[in-house]
Amino acid sequence: MIFGLWSILRRFGQAIRRGWSEPEFRGLLSLVAVVIAAGTVFYRAVEGWRWLDSLYFTVITLTTVGYGDVSPETDLGKGFTIVFILVGIGLLLAFIERVARYASEANAEARERRRRRKDG
Repeated sequence: MIFGLWSILRRFGQAIRRGWSEPEFRGLLSLVAVVIAAGTVFYRAVEGWRWLDSLYFTVITLTTVGYGDVSPETDLGKGFTIVFILVGIGLLLAFIERVARYASEANAEARERRRRRKDG
């Protein structure tokens, strides 16, 4: 279990490092970080939630998990959430797609290196 999680985190880190050389990727990562931070700060300020609850709601909203255990109570919070979902989901999906592509490329290259060593 722990080895599998470590492997996933290692591949995620490799994908981030791989993409870091591209300005478009860095911009996308920056936008994702700004959106997550903005959502967290907004829910903390408007809904009065703890920082962790605010971050938690931001992440489950943008990933479309939506457990339903926390939800905005104010009209301003509900309105913000509507816009936040429409803007944030597309941005987060674009980021996830890019990371998945880099991870897939890194896996393919690693398989090719192993094949060459084996054949070599």
